[in-house]
Amino acid sequence: MKKLDLISFASADELAQAVASAWLDEIEAANRAGNRHCCMALSGGRIAQKFFTAVAEQAGVRAVSFDRVHFFWADERCVPPDDAESNFAIARKFLFAPLKIADVQIHRIRGEDSPEAAAKAASAEISKIAPLNENGQPVLDLILLGMGENGHVASLFPGEPDVLISDRAIYRAVKNSPKPPPNRVTLGYAAIAAAKRVWVLVSGTGKEAALRESLISKGRTPLARVAQFKTHTIIFSDFLLS
Repeated sequence: MKKLDLISFASADELAQAVASAWLDEIEAANRAGNRHCCMALSGGRIAQKFFTAVAEQAGVRAVSFDRVHFFWADERCVPPDDAESNFAIARKFLFAPLKIADVQIHRIRGEDSPEAAAKAASAEISKIAPLNENGQPVLDLILLGMGENGHVASLFPGEPDVLISDRAIYRAVKNSPKPPPNRVTLGYAAIAAAKRVWVLVSGTGKEAALRESLISKGRTPLARVAQFKTHTIIFSDFLLS
């Protein structure tokens, strides 16, 4: 039986603070376990800035060590790393710089390259650090995703043909995305399914219908597919479904 949990908060600020605390708990647990690496994948989106800011603030108070953490991305836009649209740029400004994360622990997707070249390089990079399962997929400790108004997660959009949905590539290029910018790189469904944990932050107006569709057992949104592929997905939302 597939398992999905939905946890609701009164506001985006409450959501960001709570998920930041839980995320730091995961990192501290990995530190106590003495894991060589703790592999996390980040996302962008409107909630990312609030979440990163909350993490940086709480980590300072709690004196959490990030020495074992390696940072990857669920997806990236094909733009330069200092572009306002870059997921890496948001993380660097609000998370990495405040916490003084070493460059060697940050494995950004090269959005300034072609999506095909960036996907190939990102797949090779993540395979060097994260352990691989029997299918050759990296086993990340935790993937953080957002969700768009149409139910898309990472850069996996509704309406993709089955051949792309079943693509076993770790990262793959996305061309002509329905949401700008058009060229992107994304983790595939198989890589997301291989993660130990998947958390989805659903924040902002206009997403109720997509979330409702994603929660049904035969939902067709990308988030629904993630929930169907994973044994346990947690969705954190800043609104209550009526």
